[in-house]
Amino acid sequence: MMASIVPKIASSCSSGQLNSDVLCQALSTLRGIVESCYGPFGRLKLIHNAVGGYVLTTSQSSALLRNLSVSHPVIKLLIASVLNHVSRFSDSGLFTAILCCNLAENAKQLNILSSHIVKIHKHLLNICLDYLTSEECSCKIQIDFSNSKTLLSLVRTMINKPTCMLTTKEADYISSLVLKAFFYSIPSVIGDNVSLGKMQIVPIEGQRVTDSCVLSGILIEIFSSPSTTVDITKLTFGYIKIAVFNVSMSGDVVDSGNGTWEVTPGFSPEDESLAQLLKVGKQLVCDQVHLVLCQRVIHPVLKQYLQEQQVMVGDRLGVALMDPLIQITGAQSISSYYHPIPPDCYGIVKNLCIVKFGFKQFLHLIPNENKPVCSLLLCNRSEAGVNELKLVCQSAEHVLQLTLKEPLAVLGGGCTEFHLATYVGHKSQSVTDEALVELGCSRSEYRIVADSFCHSLQRTASSLEHDGGENFIDTKYSHRWSVLPKMPLHTDWSEVFSRCACRLYTAEPNLNWIVPGNGVAIISLELPLERPTEYLPDQLVLDSYSVKLNALQVAVETANLIVDLQYVIQDQN
Repeated sequence: MMASIVPKIASSCSSGQLNSDVLCQALSTLRGIVESCYGPFGRLKLIHNAVGGYVLTTSQSSALLRNLSVSHPVIKLLIASVLNHVSRFSDSGLFTAILCCNLAENAKQLNILSSHIVKIHKHLLNICLDYLTSEECSCKIQIDFSNSKTLLSLVRTMINKPTCMLTTKEADYISSLVLKAFFYSIPSVIGDNVSLGKMQIVPIEGQRVTDSCVLSGILIEIFSSPSTTVDITKLTFGYIKIAVFNVSMSGDVVDSGNGTWEVTPGFSPEDESLAQLLKVGKQLVCDQVHLVLCQRVIHPVLKQYLQEQQVMVGDRLGVALMDPLIQITGAQSISSYYHPIPPDCYGIVKNLCIVKFGFKQFLHLIPNENKPVCSLLLCNRSEAGVNELKLVCQSAEHVLQLTLKEPLAVLGGGCTEFHLATYVGHKSQSVTDEALVELGCSRSEYRIVADSFCHSLQRTASSLEHDGGENFIDTKYSHRWSVLPKMPLHTDWSEVFSRCACRLYTAEPNLNWIVPGNGVAIISLELPLERPTEYLPDQLVLDSYSVKLNALQVAVETANLIVDLQYVIQDQN
């Protein structure tokens, strides 16, 4: 019976999904989701599919956006752009998504040519970047690695996520541990081929947050009790030999692919493979190896033989543990058991012991020298809490690594966005005729788009408020100030305002506050702004400079792409 041949259907090309009303509704829905998660007081999201399965509780952009099911092509494009930023910088994903949605929504509602909006957005973005990279920028804080206070503020801002469910004391404690573990990973020697060490994060569910700690070396979880039958006290302190395999030692016959195996009668490939494994095991015993570790599975017969010979065995380590393991032991990973093992493939550790945390047992490998490898044990009361805590600590580690390259931070809490909006608003008032000719737009068009751009920045920062409070901006520093909801009228200013959102400036009698976005012009903006003589660096709310800079660019460029889209081409086959 002949199969029927179905001709291919031509791809559809339409602009219906880019209709302003339809697209703005889709953008508004996404913005509502990510806005409600934004900041330390953001709300949690429960994500699950219609047929059941695992329920994800998160407020992290990486977890949230990866698990959202969307159909609109523009929203797919936006999410892909944000996730690409997060994969490279690990932070500010929610900020990028919210600002992009605000810019695109506001632009779609303007009665101005999209090509003009895109050009003006690029011009305003360059104004922001020029200011943020200039010496007069008042949003930047220099990171001093000889003083951990500003670094502690940077880490605490990242750790303070709603899903982690940490108290202020617990957030401070975890922040100090992350910073301590990061300092562990910085090599003490200087040279041409020096690289950062590894920080292994080990999550422990059901324990108190204050039980978290940092240990030098590596922790390998022990699942089976026979490994503990070896008498560790008989091992030579300071010289414990280790072999590390990255090949499966299960004894399975190698897959022949599309070919076939030809064997003589009575020959068993499985028996031959096991005999070779035992041969390697005898060499390991002869070479006085104390510990055998394998990335994959070790055959139970080989495992039993090694344990009978007082050799400890650990398998199923996974690929993530291999690099720090090789770094801490100095071993070379062994990729085959069909050849004799060269003596220089073995590694050495100073000591090993068995430790117990909660319901888990670990083999603790202690390095022979000051190796830049450590283990960060993260404890939390719930599964969702410990999973989220692991994510934010991984992000914090990455951001600290970026800070090593560029030791700068920007003021957080929405103060940088409010200040940038004010700066751009001032610059837009004095745009030159030459610039307008180059942009190909009128002065009124430029100011309308600039106002929309500034409003998007302010609205993004205002999304940090979730409890019905009011956002204000001061007329001197252009920082964000948050006021408690239902504050009585005619209340004295000292009872209303305390510190700005980034906690750099304290309320003063000579400060005036206005509601952002109400059309009231801020009269003066004298740069650079005067810093207070006394402020607490460890109490500031800070964001990574390099992360925020890239997030701003990604948000504006993605919004421009959305504004400039004309058609959606979809394959119908």
